[in-house]
Amino acid sequence: MAGMTKGLFADSEFNSKLCRTMTPIALQNLMLASVAAADAVMLGRMEQNAMAAVSLATQVQFVQNIIVSSVTSTAGILGAQYWGRKSGRAINDIFCMALRLVTLISLAFSLACLFCPGILMAFFTNDAVLAEIGCRYLKIAGISYLFTGLSQCYQTTMKVTDHVSRVAWISSSTVVINILLNAVFIFGLFGLPAMGVRGAALATLLARLIEFVWSLVSSCQRGFLRPDYRRLFFHDVDLSRDFAKIAFPMLGAFLLWGIGFTSYTAILGHLGQDAAAANSVAAVIRDLTCCVANGVSAAAGIMVGNELGAGNLEKGKLWGIKLMKISYIIGLSVTVLILLLTWPVASFMSLTDAARTDLVAMMVILAFYMIGRCVNTIIINGIFDGGGDTLFDMYSLAVCMWGIAIPTALLGAFVFHWNAPAVFACTCLDEVGKIPWVMAHFYRFKWVKDLTRDREENKGL
Repeated sequence: MAGMTKGLFADSEFNSKLCRTMTPIALQNLMLASVAAADAVMLGRMEQNAMAAVSLATQVQFVQNIIVSSVTSTAGILGAQYWGRKSGRAINDIFCMALRLVTLISLAFSLACLFCPGILMAFFTNDAVLAEIGCRYLKIAGISYLFTGLSQCYQTTMKVTDHVSRVAWISSSTVVINILLNAVFIFGLFGLPAMGVRGAALATLLARLIEFVWSLVSSCQRGFLRPDYRRLFFHDVDLSRDFAKIAFPMLGAFLLWGIGFTSYTAILGHLGQDAAAANSVAAVIRDLTCCVANGVSAAAGIMVGNELGAGNLEKGKLWGIKLMKISYIIGLSVTVLILLLTWPVASFMSLTDAARTDLVAMMVILAFYMIGRCVNTIIINGIFDGGGDTLFDMYSLAVCMWGIAIPTALLGAFVFHWNAPAVFACTCLDEVGKIPWVMAHFYRFKWVKDLTRDREENKGL
């Protein structure tokens, strides 16, 4: 560890930009994960099935989010490089392109939740009780998915144009609002009726609406980039080609990862209520402890992308190496943290004895899985993406997740009838297993690329 950190933080410019960019994004991720934690704690204190059902139902938004993220992440990759090049019109056209695509995607998911929630829940559980509770949640929360998608477009543009702190402020504030509304609606505070699952859904809807309005108003303020609606349907052939070249591999990777991750939840959801409940708590812990890695990953994409887009290839490469080393420090730290949290979390949650036993085993497994998760998140989704190297992620997921982890989990659950922790361990094989492959690809430095084009308006913003 000492050898890895020697000289790592000697560059004051690197340190300043990393802290300035990473901290607000990590805080944003922490606050977003806190909503799921609040749902789990509040619903879990009422009824185990309510907690498990909402955890399964939110997988619908998870699938929507991965598709939307393939669009907004592409916008972020190109936007970061064009921001380094100081090309305002290119960033605006990228923004408008993302808005068009995200609106169509998010609207489709919202309509599906409103009109066929039962079909959606059938993918995640065969338990009639859990499915019925999940449908009640989706019919209300599904409306928020349109607002969530649009907010992501505005916030992505803010991040790449040096307004990361505003994004964190908006997200953190609306998360606090969401948690407070959760308490009010779930438990029926201030004379309101206790709404349980419907209350959690209503709180989500109102918070996401506030977030969208706040993002929209922020973009209209002085110094912020807002979409030029006159160019909303403008088609730039070269820019669209560059967008598609990055977006399609990224969409493939997001779909492979997202559907695969959803499959993990579905497999464990079919092992019974105790397994589903234990997995839902473990998922919350995973998301909470991923926040720093997610923040560094997002910062890595912006920092490396800015330098590569500005033509500073050697500097971008050097910063990528520093960020890779940081990923291991974070991974090992998270492992220790989860091991320390295991018993306190298992003791606090209102679970059956069987579910609590499963949860303790799952969290120990999760602790070691997080080394791979943190390293791969920062290197693949941060450094590689910063240089537009999005194809590797798709290949690695196809092999490690779909070729190894999912088949093993399916066999363990439905052929060999292993217990829930053993099946959970199968779902964790992919992240740790692909570290050697990731490092070999990293040192080939194919990600050190300038993606920008010469444009007439490449002058000050």
